[in-house]
Amino acid sequence: MARKDAPSFACNACGAVHAKWAGRCDACGAWNSIEEQKPLSSGPGAKSLGAARGKTVPLVDLSGEEPAPPRIATGVAELDRVLGGGLVPSSALLIGGDPGIGKSTLLLQAAAAYAHAGAKVVYVSGEEATAQIRMRAARLGLKDAQVKLAAETNLRDVLTTLDAEKPDVAIIDSIQTMWLDSVDSAPGSVSQVRASAHELTSFAKRGGSAVIMVGHVTKDGQIAGPRVVEHMVDATLYFEGDGARPFRILRSVKNRFGPAAEIGVFEMTGGGLREVANPSALFLSDREKDVSGSAVFAGLEGTRPMLSEIQALVADSPLGTPRRAVVGCDSARLAMILAVLDARCGISFAQMDVHLNVAGGLRIMEPAADLAIAAALLSALRDRPLPAQAVAFGEISLSGAVRTAPQPELRLREASRLGFTSALIPSQVKTREKSGMRVTRIEDLGALLEHAFDAS
Repeated sequence: MARKDAPSFACNACGAVHAKWAGRCDACGAWNSIEEQKPLSSGPGAKSLGAARGKTVPLVDLSGEEPAPPRIATGVAELDRVLGGGLVPSSALLIGGDPGIGKSTLLLQAAAAYAHAGAKVVYVSGEEATAQIRMRAARLGLKDAQVKLAAETNLRDVLTTLDAEKPDVAIIDSIQTMWLDSVDSAPGSVSQVRASAHELTSFAKRGGSAVIMVGHVTKDGQIAGPRVVEHMVDATLYFEGDGARPFRILRSVKNRFGPAAEIGVFEMTGGGLREVANPSALFLSDREKDVSGSAVFAGLEGTRPMLSEIQALVADSPLGTPRRAVVGCDSARLAMILAVLDARCGISFAQMDVHLNVAGGLRIMEPAADLAIAAALLSALRDRPLPAQAVAFGEISLSGAVRTAPQPELRLREASRLGFTSALIPSQVKTREKSGMRVTRIEDLGALLEHAFDAS
């Protein structure tokens, strides 16, 4: 039987746990990345368990009624939407994103908004000096905001300061730069990130402050460090976008106090991030009409309906293995749709290069985009444009049938509001109200060919 005090080892690069030390991690292949894991420290103000028995924890009934937790609203509607109505006291949030995407800009603007709402805000940076933060605040027009700044990486000093200040909101930029002296590893390692996140989350729970932590991401787009950090916090947000485009999307992938998968849309300008109240109109603003290979998808991001343009290009391939290039959606779904079109409709793309793109830098993961993708592919293949004022949504099964999508009426209302007059929808959808749109019910891909391309 293994001893309780037997050491454990983990890889700093991927977090894989090993029974003993090795020079190379078997999971990710990194060299000299395996370190012994130290126990978490008790942290300032916390009580050590020791060897004595603990006290009895009071229990409450499940049927008890308690008021909903108060929220700190910023007035930044897109941020409040993603958070579920505002920031909850005693909560811990983790926000990640690519380098240079605007995480620090977003949080500095959020800190100024919280301070303007009357909250006490402390902004701690381990990456910038306070003078650099002031320069950015002046560029954003926020130099008069009542936000307290600090530049520090020693987490024990940071926690002692926060204990003394007792802020309503504490922002830590970033968790990978924090260093805990009781953990024998470098800042940014798995041990340090896990221990630092534990200490900051514990401070939030016992002190009543809302703590927002910035996390770096790996080349795969995941927050660097152990996945246990995402389990510790109350909400995990990703700040996404293409550096070549001004649009930024704040996406919630976990939220204990609001809906998950909610998004907020921003536009990066010279004066900072600007809210986009009508993202559907923005993503369709440059759309070319009467062009083959273009279809409009009526999607749903969290509780928000959003229209986006899906573009397809099909060309004869000079290569033995044709290319499949996908930007903005899952390449596996494209492969599945191409296979279904071949097997169920006899339409083969085997000798053709296929390029698929979601315009505007938006990323779509919803299966209901299948019907719009298939329509765009068929339009590109036949070089025949779809009706300019038509939208489509529906999931395609392996049998070629078109399956229903959630909240179809919400999608149709958004399309009607933006001036679209017709829609291709699954045959199972039963609309309960008149949206003023001409609806064509599509049972399978054969019906799509018949109604959209007159293949009867």
